Amino acid sequence: MSMLKDPSVKYRPFPQINIPDRTWPSKVIEKAPRWLSTDLRDGNQSLIDPMGAEKKNRFFDLLVKVGLKEIEVGFPSAGATEYDFIRGLVDQGRVPDDVLIQVLTQAREDLIKTSFESLAGIHSAIVHVYNAVSPLWRNVVFGMEKPQVRGIAENAAKLLRDNAARFPQTKWQFEYSPETFSTAELDFSIECCEAVMNILQPTPENPIILNLPATVECATPNVYADQIEYFCRNLPNRESAVISLHTHNDRGTGVAAAELGLMAGADRVEGCLFGNGERTGNCCLVTVAMNMYTQGVSPGLDFSDIDEVIQTVEYCNQLPVPERHPYGGELVFTAFSGSHQDAIKKGFAAQEKRNDQLWAVPYLPIDPADLGRSYEAVIRVNSQSGKGGFAWVLEQDQGLKLPKKMQAHFSRHVQELADQLGRELVASDIWDVFQRVYHVNDPQHLQLVDYEEARAPDGTRVFAGKIGVDGQERSVSGRGNGLISSVVATLAEHFGVAISVKDYSEHALSAGSEAKAAAYIEAVGPDGQTVWGVGLDNDIATASVRAVLSAANALKPA
Repeated sequence: MSMLKDPSVKYRPFPQINIPDRTWPSKVIEKAPRWLSTDLRDGNQSLIDPMGAEKKNRFFDLLVKVGLKEIEVGFPSAGATEYDFIRGLVDQGRVPDDVLIQVLTQAREDLIKTSFESLAGIHSAIVHVYNAVSPLWRNVVFGMEKPQVRGIAENAAKLLRDNAARFPQTKWQFEYSPETFSTAELDFSIECCEAVMNILQPTPENPIILNLPATVECATPNVYADQIEYFCRNLPNRESAVISLHTHNDRGTGVAAAELGLMAGADRVEGCLFGNGERTGNCCLVTVAMNMYTQGVSPGLDFSDIDEVIQTVEYCNQLPVPERHPYGGELVFTAFSGSHQDAIKKGFAAQEKRNDQLWAVPYLPIDPADLGRSYEAVIRVNSQSGKGGFAWVLEQDQGLKLPKKMQAHFSRHVQELADQLGRELVASDIWDVFQRVYHVNDPQHLQLVDYEEARAPDGTRVFAGKIGVDGQERSVSGRGNGLISSVVATLAEHFGVAISVKDYSEHALSAGSEAKAAAYIEAVGPDGQTVWGVGLDNDIATASVRAVLSAANALKPA
């Protein structure tokens, strides 16, 4: 077996929806929808090892913490584990007053009865019933005609109504799904939903939830949006219905379908955190919510500590969140490419100078700090990285802001190590290379032990100090117009190292009384060779002396 050269002999393109005056393409999402998490039901039933009570309780607490107000907690008629978990939530009073829990049931009398009993005593809840309505299911799975399928929906609605009357202390809401909606005839889906509404008699004040699932994603997301717009336009008593979306990711566009469905008139989105679910998964609630957030729309969900959310989801699902998953993946805010790193570094520098809070950093559509991520992982270094990458790492890890030309000088040393190791370089790798290249605290090269500076009667400056090399200390002195020039004179007189300082820069490493400083020297040797030096110290003047010695070490072999 292999892929067909002409797949049209086996597969047919999905038919388009005829809406010449469709309006959704010009709409934007301006407010958050109602959210429903199906992690504890749809997500759970798709796991290799479904969650037990401990994991389901932990996941439930997480969903409440991030702000979910509607949570599908299970399929109570599926077995004792599901039923007992739901009863535990109710009996232990673990459902907050502002949270609606939801249960799912097939359109069968005994299963609907069990579902209501699992919720007995709850302040309010949603009972969700479904039956498949598409031609493939009618013809192949059930062997039924349309009237029989509609009759299943009508009978289920009567059972919802009658069972709810048994528990008048609970405020009930009802949800109906014409399952396989996205592959069914639109008018028949509307017919089934209208039949259910005629029995349950929803009102604008107490609406029914009509869930329109892309049970299997079979078309581009614009087709799903057309289906939603058509349904919303043609549903009688539309104002008494909450239109809910339940997209899947078979074609990789579950999130896009949900977003376009909202633009087409839907009110609610069902899905799982990080897109868990059958086959390729459900719509990812995190992605849809954060997409809104980056457009300035509050999603009403809080992912300020995205790593805690991931940790809990991975523990409960026993499935990893991929490194490239939008917003949550370990690498989604990370750049290895040199040009990307340079743009991001410049973006952060410009961001610091802004007089407003607007976010504008290349390659980062969202501030990682909003999700509890640090900036340290934004830029990481491998063999594809440029000078901006390691410079960023040094700045984040050590506080060093290397001059641009010094970055170019140091970059080849980092590149050599990356090529040699064939792996990502961590901050400690780069710092080790930096100390080696610029002889930071290297006892085999010139190192400052101590010094004093004095002004001579003629106005010149006198450097007098001790410099160590190869474990030996030498008392030396020199004279110049300033501190740096007096150190240069000392090196020439006592060590035979002649350098000419071309450029100098400095900056504080941190604020406060314990502040440290960094000084950078660009110098030229007798043969015209450019060398660089760096000095680190609590005192900026001493840092400048160390920087001169560092540059001299590049000309004086150990």
